[in-house]
Amino acid sequence: MLGTLDSPRRLPSEIDLALLWGTLMLLVIGMVMVYSASMATAEAGRQTGNQPAYFLVRHAVFLIIALVAAAVAFQIPLSTWQRWSPWLFVAGFALLALVLIPGIGRDVNGARRWLPLGIVNLQPSELMKLFAVLYAADYTARKMPHMHDLKKAFLPLASAMVAVGILLLKEPDFGAFVVIISIAMGILFLGGMRARLFVILILVLAAAFAALIIFSPYRRDRIFGFMDPWADAFGRGYQLSHALIAFGRGELFGVGLGASVEKLFYLPEAHTDFLLAVIAEELGFVGVLVVIVLFGLLIQRAFAIGRQAVALERLYSALVAQGIGVWLGVQSFINMGVNMGLLPTKGLTLPLMSFGGSGILANCVALAVLLRIDWENRQLMRGAKV
Repeated sequence: MLGTLDSPRRLPSEIDLALLWGTLMLLVIGMVMVYSASMATAEAGRQTGNQPAYFLVRHAVFLIIALVAAAVAFQIPLSTWQRWSPWLFVAGFALLALVLIPGIGRDVNGARRWLPLGIVNLQPSELMKLFAVLYAADYTARKMPHMHDLKKAFLPLASAMVAVGILLLKEPDFGAFVVIISIAMGILFLGGMRARLFVILILVLAAAFAALIIFSPYRRDRIFGFMDPWADAFGRGYQLSHALIAFGRGELFGVGLGASVEKLFYLPEAHTDFLLAVIAEELGFVGVLVVIVLFGLLIQRAFAIGRQAVALERLYSALVAQGIGVWLGVQSFINMGVNMGLLPTKGLTLPLMSFGGSGILANCVALAVLLRIDWENRQLMRGAKV
């Protein structure tokens, strides 16, 4: 019968409208800005057939696939996600390993991060972020009685994440590694890990990241380029210097939609990693502020939904919701920091907005899971079963 409480068919009052509309606004703004940022590059490229709308069409197709996948994901109960989370994590690990096999993984700009699937490429590290949230939440929920024990609570999960990290660093994809480690550590902390132990682990991780940078020449170059991009504006500081020029040109209200100069072959990766710089140039401080507020809204709603799940004694759901909040918060913060010159250059896209099929797919499915958690919370508060 239509409209029963145990059905995932939803009325407007049954879901978090702020979360839904915030997500849709970011997706729409992202599509418009991807078209604006990529138009010149697409028109001048042979591989794109000199079609200005090449990236727009592909982005729209990716978005349709992602929304269909999200609609399917919303129908899946959280109990099913929990049951399958270890297997999804194993599948993600296998895909990361598959990428590194010569002749299977695809190289782009010196990095092997993609699996060619005919007309599209799959980036396993994007899916692994979602799988890491689901698995870390399940692990923490199961280990809750031992959260104060380093050996029983932390080391097994740390071993799994180190194994994933080794594969990501082989690609290399340091940005995805940072996000996944942040997800795991965030969920452990939210799950009740002792503050003292957590601080010690953060210091150990900071030392490990510093070692990775010190002993990696190209990462050292990125750090030096970030500290003073103008010292080598045509070399290691090229991307950041042009991103800063874009921010400077945008001022308060921007130069106007479509009127960016930096996207005209000056700013590399304008429709992916540096989309925010184009937004800043064309829509100004106001446009950037809107994007920041929308991401802040999504993160706030993720943690609010998680707190509601805690009140309903749904620990796994709570950790998944807040883990998604950590993921979106960390990745969007890093991307924005890179664009603004606050952080070293990293190959991380802006969630929900940048061009990239795997990222859009993972983000939309994650937010559908978050909506499902909220829907189940509301059904339980009404006395229905989920």
